[in-house]
Amino acid sequence: MSKYYYLIAGLPGLTLDDSKMTYSTESFREEIGGMLSAKDQALVDLFFLRLDNANLLAYARHGEEGMKSGGKITKEELDALWTALKEEEKVPKNKRMPAYFVEFARLYLEEQEKDSPTSTIPWEDRLSALYYDHAMQCGNAFVSEWFELNLNINNLLTAITCRKHGLDKSLYIVGHNEIAESLRTSNARDFGLSDSVEYLPELQRIAEETDLMAREKKVDLLKWKWLEDNTFFKTFDVESVFAYLMKIEMIERWVSLDKAKGEETFRQLVGSMKSGSVHALDEFKKSTKK
Repeated sequence: MSKYYYLIAGLPGLTLDDSKMTYSTESFREEIGGMLSAKDQALVDLFFLRLDNANLLAYARHGEEGMKSGGKITKEELDALWTALKEEEKVPKNKRMPAYFVEFARLYLEEQEKDSPTSTIPWEDRLSALYYDHAMQCGNAFVSEWFELNLNINNLLTAITCRKHGLDKSLYIVGHNEIAESLRTSNARDFGLSDSVEYLPELQRIAEETDLMAREKKVDLLKWKWLEDNTFFKTFDVESVFAYLMKIEMIERWVSLDKAKGEETFRQLVGSMKSGSVHALDEFKKSTKK
């Protein structure tokens, strides 16, 4: 296992309340470029797949328009994928493209051919579920557990919100791990998860927070503590490099977060779920994406 003594020893300390950016996620990516082993670089690349995810979603909806720089998958590669699926041909082999891209594209094209949607789950959430599943199979226990933590927190908060507003939670839960299945099927106050999810009581308290920004900050503090606890004995390992990147991403988001916009989109979220519309839910997910 590679050790990164000089890299980690030279990194400035971070707190979630930092108001100035020491690094952006992109500048940190450049800073550590070439320092990591190929295996460890692949773990960092998992995080930046979110840029390709955004481009995949933009391409599905609008073609090349809306795609942004930063991702590794090109417009031409997506063209080849779309063409192959539309013409029912064999999808070209592409080592740079994760397998879930093909699955998502196939689902998206099949849905477009139907008269009405077969799922209330927004496309962004469906893609996120595929992404989390892919990341959880990365082979590194810490990174896998980090992605599962994010999936679980999102699903738990969704289930609590659905129950509060009388919505069918099974229509909004994504993923297929044990926690997701329990959330879909259990009507217990704790969804039958008290013995398996140690942070559930804290998350239930957070869900009662009426101030959206305060709630989001508490969620990030929970995640921050998880990163600290789970890298305590991995100070100079790739896990600490990955955790540092996750912390930068949180600070980056808070520095740019607009409180008024966040509260407005949250109100739209609840209204859309009540009315059965998924458009505002889509917009909310985009504006609060972690």
